[in-house]
Amino acid sequence: MIVVTGATGQLGRLVIAQLIERGVPASKIVAAVRTPAKAADLAALGLQVREADYTRPATLASAFKGAERVLLISSSEVGQRLPQHRAVIDAAREARVGQLVYTSLLRVDTSPLGLAAEHQATEALIVASGLPHVLLRNGWYTENYLASVAPALQHGAFIGAAGSGRIASATRADYAAAAAAVLAQPVGGNRTYELAGDTSYTLAELVAELNRQTGRSVVYQDLPQKGFEGALLGAGLPAPFAALLADSDAGAAKGALFDDGHQLSALIGRPTTPLADAMKAALAKA
Repeated sequence: MIVVTGATGQLGRLVIAQLIERGVPASKIVAAVRTPAKAADLAALGLQVREADYTRPATLASAFKGAERVLLISSSEVGQRLPQHRAVIDAAREARVGQLVYTSLLRVDTSPLGLAAEHQATEALIVASGLPHVLLRNGWYTENYLASVAPALQHGAFIGAAGSGRIASATRADYAAAAAAVLAQPVGGNRTYELAGDTSYTLAELVAELNRQTGRSVVYQDLPQKGFEGALLGAGLPAPFAALLADSDAGAAKGALFDDGHQLSALIGRPTTPLADAMKAALAKA
């Protein structure tokens, strides 16, 4: 039995779709979700739906019963992740889960990103638990930047603070395919994967691709970290989120979002999705 936490989230749904595509029977997949009512479509596919709230350990114990593997998709509640992840790890150990798979952060042990601390601490808890594990150190999602395409087209400018830092991003579907590939394999020894896109780009190059596909003349405006954070605040983003995005761009300028090891494409057995293709899909939905 494979348990996917956060199964109604964007990544969780893609992982489940990839598992089914790889031939894993739906009846062997558990969709572990905070609100089971939101997973009616997954239940209709034949999955077991179990309540699993990271803040309510009793639900985790029930959700992991009989699990051979658990995919711990990191919590979206930045700042609250560690206690939530600890609850999942404890429940997995008590349930004698055969393998815990965790979505971490690219080169988390050396990353300058503020996001790294909670992932570092979670990895340490997993190792200390003694559970067989796989650490999927995911790089940046291409969608994180493509979310800014619409306002960039509206205002004629794409703002950031990444300088000339190269970003080896991949799509959410690429990372979901990696998780599914690991979960569909026989349980093996402990592994750590550094996952990133096959090709990289600067934000100026991203904007050039946007202009190529739209025929527009959007400019890339590079700002100091604090200036970018202030602009995001002025656009109405919550302060913690604005600080996170500005910190991530500053990290990108230092190389934190670049990797050329090609472990992601090797794991999923195909090239990662090029920026041009991801942008074309995003523009089609805009």
